[in-house]
Amino acid sequence: MIQDMIAIVRDYWLLLLIGQYPNGPLGGLANTLILSALSIILAFPASILFAMARLSKSRLLRWPVTALVYFTRGVPLLMLILWSYFLVPLLTGADVPSFVTMLTTLVVYQSAFLSEVVRAGIVALGPGQMDAARALGHGYMGAMRFVILPQALYNMIPSILSTFVSTIKDTTLGYVINVPDLTFAASQVNNQLLTQPFQVFLILAIVYFIICWTLTYFANRLERRITRRRAGLSGLPAASVVTPSKIVSEQL
Repeated sequence: MIQDMIAIVRDYWLLLLIGQYPNGPLGGLANTLILSALSIILAFPASILFAMARLSKSRLLRWPVTALVYFTRGVPLLMLILWSYFLVPLLTGADVPSFVTMLTTLVVYQSAFLSEVVRAGIVALGPGQMDAARALGHGYMGAMRFVILPQALYNMIPSILSTFVSTIKDTTLGYVINVPDLTFAASQVNNQLLTQPFQVFLILAIVYFIICWTLTYFANRLERRITRRRAGLSGLPAASVVTPSKIVSEQL
C-alpha cells in the first residue's frame, strides 16, 4: 500500500498541488490555502466591528449583532454553503463561480467566530486599560484604536492562527459545490485510478494533518510566548494570566 501511495504522489503531485492550472482553473492545495487566507483576511475587519458592537452599551447595536453571531455559529457550515450557492444566483440573476460562493460563505462564517476571538482579546485586557486611556484624554474610539485593539490583536495572534487551521479544514466542504480545492483534486485522482480510493484519501488526510499540525504547533508556541511575556510585565504567574483562547474555550 505504501508503494501505491508513493506512486500516486509521484504521478499526480502536480494535480494535487495546483489542479488543472495552467490548462484550467487553479486548484489543489494552492487553491485551498488561497481560499483559507482570503477568508480570514476579509473576515477580520468585519469581526472587529462585530466584537465592538457586542461590547457596545447600545442595544440597537448589541442585540442584532449578537443574534447574527449566535445564528451563524449555531448553523452547520454546510447549510450556509448550500444557501449561498442557491440563493445568491437567485437574488443577483447571474451565475456566481463556486469559488466566490465558498469565499463569501467562509467570510460570513469566520467573521462570527473571529468576532468572539476579538471580543475575548478585549475582555482579557480588563477595564483598567480603558480607564488609563480615558485618563490620557482619549475618547472611546481613540482608546480602542490606539490602546485596546493593538494589545488585544497581539494577544489574539495564536487564536487567529487556530481559526486559520479550522478554515483550512472547512474548505473541504466546498467539494459539494465543485470548488477546485485539494479535496476536489483528490477526487479527480480517484476517478482516474478507480481502484485505489483508500490510498488516495489517506494521502489527502496526511497532507491536511501535516499542514494543520504544523500551524497548531506554531500557534501553541506563540501563545506560550505571549503568556510568558504578559506574565513578566504583570508580575503574575503564567498560569494565572487570562488569554483570549481561555475565554473562548469557556464559552464553548
